[in-house]
Amino acid sequence: MKRTRLKRRGGLGRTAEQLVRLATGLAESGSRVEDRYWEQQLATLIDHTLADNDEEVLNAALDHLYSADSRAYDELADSIESRAECAAGAFPEHDVVLIAAPVLAWSRYRIAATGISPAVLANLRVHLQAHVLAKGAHLSVADFLFSPDQLPQGYCSTAEFAKVICGAAQDNLDLHIETEGMPETAQFLSDTRYLLAAVAVPRGTPLFRWQEADGSRDTALEQWRAQGGACLTPLLPGCAVDLVLPESYFAASRAADKDSRPYSVRASVAYLGTTLETPAANLRAVIAPFWERNLEEYRIGFTTRGQDAVVHGVVWPLLGAEDETTDCPAQIEAVLRESGVNDIVVLDHQFPMEYCDDCGAPLYPSPEGEIAHAEMPEDHAEQIPRHLH
Repeated sequence: MKRTRLKRRGGLGRTAEQLVRLATGLAESGSRVEDRYWEQQLATLIDHTLADNDEEVLNAALDHLYSADSRAYDELADSIESRAECAAGAFPEHDVVLIAAPVLAWSRYRIAATGISPAVLANLRVHLQAHVLAKGAHLSVADFLFSPDQLPQGYCSTAEFAKVICGAAQDNLDLHIETEGMPETAQFLSDTRYLLAAVAVPRGTPLFRWQEADGSRDTALEQWRAQGGACLTPLLPGCAVDLVLPESYFAASRAADKDSRPYSVRASVAYLGTTLETPAANLRAVIAPFWERNLEEYRIGFTTRGQDAVVHGVVWPLLGAEDETTDCPAQIEAVLRESGVNDIVVLDHQFPMEYCDDCGAPLYPSPEGEIAHAEMPEDHAEQIPRHLH
């Protein structure tokens, strides 16, 4: 998930000033022994702030450092994320962490956010323990496949959820999710679903399989895609899916955000090929940067060859430290060519972040250098594809 802050007005309160001071001290530290001092002080204050459910204080400190000191901002953001996903020190005798197993999916139909049956949950537990977690780790798996809209919102909510599921992990029990009152799920051609879990181990022992001498991340991901994918794919009928490596909550979420960008481009090419019954070589892609105060994202408008009407579009958001110096157009072009699209136009004009006044959809670049609403041809707008992938 992208760490982008919008500076807010008003001075810092006392707790936010302390957070800024401690994060700055950590960023300027010259030794590991000094690091440990700042980290301990910072962790204690963050834990108190999370316990007080004071999201505004955390955001105020982050907002201040985002523009004032990038190194201290990163230290504070890392510390807040770590304390939130590790249940803010609620289990002093164990190392615990909230983990996420993202699933990238695309479909012409509705992508489900759904409950998980006990039998499927039991299989997922077996494969997580066999391929992702360290030997002997205790585990709790939530019995629901979350959409992004249904995840805990903010650091305090994440810490609260982590305490509950990490407590269940200590007892090696899965967690039932009450779905009544959950937010509605926005529908997209391509989207991410999240399996949430928690792992608990005695303090100082490995959490993950790749921390062990004979383990590796690549092997864990390969096995999880094969075995975990066989369990998760039936939960997403009519979808093409790809799995991201399960790991700590915020790291997995950022990995999903990064992986979802090329996945969305490939999904769009496959979708257009199916719906319009045309090979990728007959598509044209137009790439352009879109700005607010800074460069925020690239948008890709798709047309059929020889036509200027935009039939579909994809947003490629900037993530983390990416800015106008990052060669995102080259990354996008590489994915398009891998997908079979060779007719590619890259525009240099700085387009404003504009959306349709009626439906709120992003406007996409056209070959003529303008922005337009993506509209499928009338004879294909409601057509059900013969196959998805």
